[in-house]
Amino acid sequence: MEELRPVIDADGANLSPQLPDGVKNYLIDIDGTITEDVPNEEPERMITCKPFPDALETMSRWYDEGHMLTFFTSRTEEHREVTEQWFEKHGIRYHGLLMGKPRGGNYHWIDNHIVRATRFEGKFTDMVKEVKTVEVFES
Repeated sequence: MEELRPVIDADGANLSPQLPDGVKNYLIDIDGTITEDVPNEEPERMITCKPFPDALETMSRWYDEGHMLTFFTSRTEEHREVTEQWFEKHGIRYHGLLMGKPRGGNYHWIDNHIVRATRFEGKFTDMVKEVKTVEVFES
């Protein structure tokens, strides 16, 4: 795991540490993003579904480049063991697994750190920069 670097504000107070420049902290969904969309109501499919080859290749490259990969899934804690077995079965390396993401989509993430959202649309490819309209808090 990459070492976090300390951050100090103008008054000398410690702030939350940050990853080194150039290291990305990927939060990646599982179902419908790196494999078929398996609902929690059909847990027997969680071990048999196949990962998308382009996702495997891209995530492996990101891991090798030193980026942080954490999976953030709507699967519940009761699905943790089968999910970890599935990762191992397919050689998926990662740094963290967060269970219990709210279901239903339409996510709106509010954070004091920069958040870059990328909507998965069927294929893991190299990322390109585009300018989009975003909602921000009124000044």
